Amino acid sequence: MIKRLFKLAAAVSAVALLAGGAVAQDKLKVGFVYVGPVSDHGWSYEHDQGRKAIEKAFPGKVETSFVENVPEGADAERVIAQLAQTGHGLIFTTSFGYMNPTLKVAERFPKVKFEHATGYKQSANVATYAGRFYEGRHIAGLMAGKMTKSGIIGYVASIPIPEVVSGVNAFTLALRSQRPDAQVKVVWVNSWYDPGKEAAAAKALLDQGADIIVQHTDSPAPVQQAEQRGALAFGQASDMSRFGAKAHLVSLMDDWSEYYVARTKAVLDNSWKSGDVWGGFDSGMVKLSAYSAIVPKDVVELAETARKEIMAKKRHAFAGPIKDQSGKEVLAAGKTLEDKDILSMNYFVEGVQGQIPK
Repeated sequence: MIKRLFKLAAAVSAVALLAGGAVAQDKLKVGFVYVGPVSDHGWSYEHDQGRKAIEKAFPGKVETSFVENVPEGADAERVIAQLAQTGHGLIFTTSFGYMNPTLKVAERFPKVKFEHATGYKQSANVATYAGRFYEGRHIAGLMAGKMTKSGIIGYVASIPIPEVVSGVNAFTLALRSQRPDAQVKVVWVNSWYDPGKEAAAAKALLDQGADIIVQHTDSPAPVQQAEQRGALAFGQASDMSRFGAKAHLVSLMDDWSEYYVARTKAVLDNSWKSGDVWGGFDSGMVKLSAYSAIVPKDVVELAETARKEIMAKKRHAFAGPIKDQSGKEVLAAGKTLEDKDILSMNYFVEGVQGQIPK
C-alpha cells in the first residue's frame, strides 16, 4: 500500500514539474501522515477534518495531501521523507510513534516545517502539539460515577504511554469522587486502531460485569459492543453517537482545525516558529459532543459545571490527595499535579484493576 502511494506521489510531482504552472508552484504544499484510515471515525478522521479546514481557509494558496495507515517505525520515516522530497513545506505527523522518525527527516530537510502530534521533542524546524485529553476523561468519570449501577467500568486502552495512563487515572479519580467503591478494569489492545481487538476487549470487559465502556482507541467498535449488550459508552475523538444511540452518553472530541489553520498561516506569512502547545477545553482542542437524551439532567449539570470550572482554572483533574494502586500517597491534599508529572505518568491510581505493560 505504502509503495503504491510513493509511486503516486512521484507521478504527481513529475506532472507538476512538466506543467511548469506558476500557480501550482506558488502554493504551499501541506502534508499529513495518519496512523489509521481517515474512515476510522476517530483520531485520524478528526485530523483529516483539520486538513480540510486548511483547504477551506486558504483557497488557491495551499495544496494538501495525506498518507493513511502508516505504521509507527521505519515505514513512517520513509513516508515523511517522501513528503519532504516532493515539495511539501509543512508536514503534520499525527501519532506518538512518529516522533523520532519526524526528527530524523527534519534534520535532513531544514527548510521544511514539521509539526508532531503528542510528542515531546522539538528542534528548530519541529514543533509539537497535543490536547489535554485528561480533561475530557475527568468529565466522563464524573458522569460514569453517577450512572453506573454495577460499579464496574470497562476501559479499552491502546498503547501504554503517559497520555493514555493519565487518561485512565483522570477518569478513575473523577469516577470515585462520585462513587468511592467503583472499579475500573483495563484491557490493553496495544494498537491505536484495530476494530477486532477493540471489540474483543469490550466484550471481555462486559463479561466481567462492566456496565459502562470507555475507550482510548480509534474505532467505534467498543461503542457498538456496548449497544449490543445494553450497556453505556463514551465515544472517542469524534462524535460516535450514530454508532450506538442507545449506549452513547457523550463523546470526548478532538478538534485540530483552529490549530492547523493558524500554523499554516504562520508558514504562509513567514512567522512560523518551533514550540509546544498543549491545549484543553479552553483552547478548543478538547470538546464534548452533545449529551445524549438518556443522560439525566442533574448529570449534565454536574458535567457542565465541571467543564466550565476547568476552563476557568478553578478545577483540576489531578487534585490531591491521590494514592496509587498500592495505597501510597503520590500527591498530598491541597496540591495539584504539575504538567511534567502528568506527561511522565507511569502508575495507576487506586481503583484501577490492571497493570501498565512494561
